[in-house]
Amino acid sequence: MAAVDFLSLQEAVDPNKIGIIGICGWGGMALNTAALDTRIKATIASTMYDMSRVNANGYFDSEDSEEARYKKRKVMNEQRLKDYKNGFYALGGGVSDPMPEDAPWYFKDYHAYYKTKRGFHPRSLNSNGGWNVIGCQSFMNTPLFHYSNEIRSAVMILHGDKAHSCYFGKDAYAHMIDGNKYQDNKELLLIPRASHTDLYDQTDIIPFDKMADFFLKNMK
Repeated sequence: MAAVDFLSLQEAVDPNKIGIIGICGWGGMALNTAALDTRIKATIASTMYDMSRVNANGYFDSEDSEEARYKKRKVMNEQRLKDYKNGFYALGGGVSDPMPEDAPWYFKDYHAYYKTKRGFHPRSLNSNGGWNVIGCQSFMNTPLFHYSNEIRSAVMILHGDKAHSCYFGKDAYAHMIDGNKYQDNKELLLIPRASHTDLYDQTDIIPFDKMADFFLKNMK
């Protein structure tokens, strides 16, 4: 929203034609921002994560219980004191290298991106030590999409149908249009055979033409 503040006041920018694209966790943030900021005319959430859901419930909702959440809260609150005492944040560990043979298939998908020339960077948390252990704690109690079914502006949720995260996009779309009087400018676009990380960088898979058409159509 601060970026929209800045852009809206630039002479070279038409403030009535501001759109946003968010990828992965930022896809969920983009959808949340669309619910907050009426100045945004069009939003694309690509290969999105629901950071609230995955932190509160675990992957595929496998930890969706009071007991599991209590254990996670307890571990993170103990870690907060350790971090404060030590004077630095402990990291949770990035993508394993080498990847264990019994690792979930979607972890291998991440390895193929973050640990290779496709996506490795010396300052990337996912390529190296990972995020702060406590970094996502607040997401456990902060549903991001609570009012997404009140979004009036145009939204495209873009996902690969083979992505492990596809359920985030499908469910976010279903909630967004549930009871929403402004459904005509909402779209769920599933890309056949695309994985989660394919929509990071595979230019022959990412539907740039459809994305461009979406923005042009909704920024007239």
